[in-house]
Amino acid sequence: SDVLAGITVGAVALPPALALGIAAGASAGAGLVTSILAGLIIGGLGGAGYQMSGASGSMSAVLIVLALRFGLDGILMAGLLAGILLVVVGLLGLGRIVNFIPSAVITGFTSGIALIIFIGQIGYLLGVETASNPNALFKLFDYLQFQFVPNPAALLIGLTVIGLMVFWPKSWNMRFPASVLGLIITTIAASLLKLDVPTVGAIPQTILLDERLSLTNLPLEHLSSLIGPAISLAGLCAIESLLCGTVGGRMHGQKLNLNQELIAQGIGNMVIPFFGGIPASAVIARTSVASKSGARTRVTSIVHAGVLLLAALLLAPLLGRVPLAALAGVLAVTAWRINDW
Repeated sequence: SDVLAGITVGAVALPPALALGIAAGASAGAGLVTSILAGLIIGGLGGAGYQMSGASGSMSAVLIVLALRFGLDGILMAGLLAGILLVVVGLLGLGRIVNFIPSAVITGFTSGIALIIFIGQIGYLLGVETASNPNALFKLFDYLQFQFVPNPAALLIGLTVIGLMVFWPKSWNMRFPASVLGLIITTIAASLLKLDVPTVGAIPQTILLDERLSLTNLPLEHLSSLIGPAISLAGLCAIESLLCGTVGGRMHGQKLNLNQELIAQGIGNMVIPFFGGIPASAVIARTSVASKSGARTRVTSIVHAGVLLLAALLLAPLLGRVPLAALAGVLAVTAWRINDW
């Protein structure tokens, strides 16, 4: 049952992994590498067998600002620092502090992240390029000026994926995820009809990316400026892990060891930047899918990572042809669902 659940979660996790890598200001390959290593390292060491980790939308708000100010090196270094902070907090047994965060604060945080993710995908859905702006409200205001011509093909692709994910029966989704079906249909259509739409581009067939952190090339000149964002990332990771653990714990009747989970998240985030991945955290959607698919132990997380690894090694040329509008459709629905209505 763990193996079958891992295969299911791997299929469900593939589209968001690609999309969140791009949404964070890195690349689709970086999102894929993040989910592979998080599944292996964090899943193997975490505070509960049902926890599923990977690239997470909760990090996007901080990462996109880091990407604009410091580039990919800033994202990787901040991820490393956040990992160190998480290990320290876990070792000191301070994980329970997260339990005292008011639910209203978490609701506002979740809704704010959802808005930022959605606004960030409008350009991809419309098939247009606008000036980069880390402020979501200013970016939305730029779109509302209508000083662009939408790409009908890109808009149709995005709406197709959104429609499939919204109307695809839940019972069918457990057997074949609507997001994967949407990517397959729109990618084939875009290739056969030779549609002029932006695509993901080249995805390296490896988990050791060219653009990665190295001990001999740490961006120490930005260290003081990255401490604040690193604290934010560590806090987001802790909150996400608590929320995820609460959801998974109710399904399994098993309590999350939060301090162990924070140490695992910290170790994972210390390792991932040296492969070129972005910061990771527990992911509620994947944990929920795993639980509903019959997951019982952390073997599910490891198998899910293996499925993503096979996708990176074998399907990279095909994944590179996926339209960005299709991934934007996936994230638009994801934003709607993660919003704390």
